[in-house]
Amino acid sequence: MKVSRAWLQTFSTAPLPDIQALSDALTFHAFEIESVVNGVLDVKVTPNRGHDCLSHRGIAKEISAILNIPMKDDPLRVPISLEPIIDTVTITIKESALCSRYIAGYIRGVEVKPSPDWLKNVLEAIGQKSVNNIVDATNFVMFNIGQPLHVFDALNLAQGGDSKKIVIRRALKDEPITSLDNRQYALSDSDLIIADGLTGQPIGIAGVKGEILTSVKNSTRDIVVESASFDGASVRKTAQKLKLRTDASQRFEQGISPELAAYGMRAVTDLILKVAGGELVGFADEYPVPQSEKQVAVSVSQINRILGTLLTEKDIADAFTRLGLRYKLREASPRGVFEVAVPFERLDLVIPEDLVEEIARIEGYDKIPSAELPALSNDPEISGNYYAEETIREDLISKGYSEVYSSVFAEKGEREVLNKVGGEKPFLRWNLTYGLKEALERNSRNKDLLGLKEVKLFEIGTIWEAGKEEIVLGTVGEKEKATQTPLSKLKQGAPAPQYESYPISNTEHYRPFSKYPFIVRDIALWVPAGTESGTVLAAIRKEPGTLLVRSELFDTFEKAGKISYAFRLIFQSFEKTLTDGEANAVMENVYKEAKKRGWEVR
Repeated sequence: MKVSRAWLQTFSTAPLPDIQALSDALTFHAFEIESVVNGVLDVKVTPNRGHDCLSHRGIAKEISAILNIPMKDDPLRVPISLEPIIDTVTITIKESALCSRYIAGYIRGVEVKPSPDWLKNVLEAIGQKSVNNIVDATNFVMFNIGQPLHVFDALNLAQGGDSKKIVIRRALKDEPITSLDNRQYALSDSDLIIADGLTGQPIGIAGVKGEILTSVKNSTRDIVVESASFDGASVRKTAQKLKLRTDASQRFEQGISPELAAYGMRAVTDLILKVAGGELVGFADEYPVPQSEKQVAVSVSQINRILGTLLTEKDIADAFTRLGLRYKLREASPRGVFEVAVPFERLDLVIPEDLVEEIARIEGYDKIPSAELPALSNDPEISGNYYAEETIREDLISKGYSEVYSSVFAEKGEREVLNKVGGEKPFLRWNLTYGLKEALERNSRNKDLLGLKEVKLFEIGTIWEAGKEEIVLGTVGEKEKATQTPLSKLKQGAPAPQYESYPISNTEHYRPFSKYPFIVRDIALWVPAGTESGTVLAAIRKEPGTLLVRSELFDTFEKAGKISYAFRLIFQSFEKTLTDGEANAVMENVYKEAKKRGWEVR
């Protein structure tokens, strides 16, 4: 998430340190920083903190605790009210397991126009394009406190009638919707949608994106604002399936407290009234099962035992205070127990160990003493499959085989996959031999470039056959048929197939490869007896330069005081496809060099 230092400063009365100091503080106590550019941090928020830290308020809270800089007016700790309550907008949640809360705010008489400069500037600083004052207000609140929001043009709800009805339901199979970016999608019954309760038409993909007909336009005057809490797994599944991940879906996927929806609604309606005018009609709030308050208890002895520290009650109390965690120190027996009231947005604080981790972060991991792990009471068990695979792998590689990984998908088989990667291969493979044969065919064409005498391949992989899943070993070579053997038989001591032994082509360091075809040329030379083949090859290599990517001696013959050396030369360009004429021109230069040295070209 992109986080602006100037935006963070609005949460504190005291001046914040420079951007690099903020980066260091977060790195050593909270999150990795991917980049620091022009006063903006790119913070890699961990999944367990996505529910409260994908916002400037969340990062400001972390900085406040880490650097012990008090926050000013925490927006999630001020009293709010959603009044007046109205009945002109009604909400029906048909899937309460997927939508724990839905709030609608009704505003009349807004003026859609460009945002004021301050609003444009703060959004553009974190890479967000300004759209208009209404949309920008929703984005500002989302990036400020973490609650995604959406706005509907009220005129297009129930054709402009006074009564607005919103239904949260599952989509029908293949139900169509056109999103805000004018793309059409066919939904399934696993997708959650927002629908117009009077017409039944979808007006939004829950937690992902709105629909184009009810979008805010320059002519919009009356709006209905949505602030809701949707199930993270459901949103993630829909967003992935539709390939439609948005800033909103990323936040819902991490899980968001339904309590946050009220703060988001209050903040965005206040901001819209400020930048777009209008009159607040009121709110409708459907909240079937309110989030219960949580308490987690942890003792001083438990904290010190886990961390290996000697922290006092004062140390722990200071850490909780800096973190904004209200607590009571138990007076009765057992003493030394902190009973912590968990803030509604901290969904990650569930067990005592979660509180211990928070104390460790704030105190600093560098202050926790290191300790050696205790010795194992017995020898560790070795995985039979792993041992067998490694033994087979080493044996085959020593005999000149190369390991390949072929696709697990096939044109036919017993098990058809639901989420098809491609239409041509919708099944899980039932053997390894087809993939090995394809790999052999492709690699055999390149054996000269690879410097191999023979291509021999193996794969250890999973197949699905006869109603079961099994790991098998498959082998193939230019001089042998493709075969496969269950790993279970090899583990039981069954004799493995015997293979001819060939030396390996060892790679000493990485070299980039060319995407262009190569050309093979052979040359044989008569040279005086006693001339080393390396001397001849060195002379040959000088002429082609970088076009010669591989050269090797493949034949030697001695007669009448002379030696014949035959070399295979592989030419390839990194810039284009070589022609036969270009290769022939290079060879002519090689011949000239050989003749100049008194060598005879055969």
